[in-house]
Amino acid sequence: MSETVEASWTLETVQQLRAMAREGVAPAVMSLKLKRSVTQIHAKLAELGITPSAKSRD
Repeated sequence: MSETVEASWTLETVQQLRAMAREGVAPAVMSLKLKRSVTQIHAKLAELGITPSAKSRD
């Protein structure tokens, strides 16, 4: 029943998230590209066991 919250995360979206994390893209940028809140991005990364890169290019 918890799938109702996670249903919008398609395989393609998760793959995009993983790829951006590998490239060191900031969670705020991931949020804009995937049209999700930063909180949702952080939650999904944590669920997948991915630590966002500390690399920043501001």
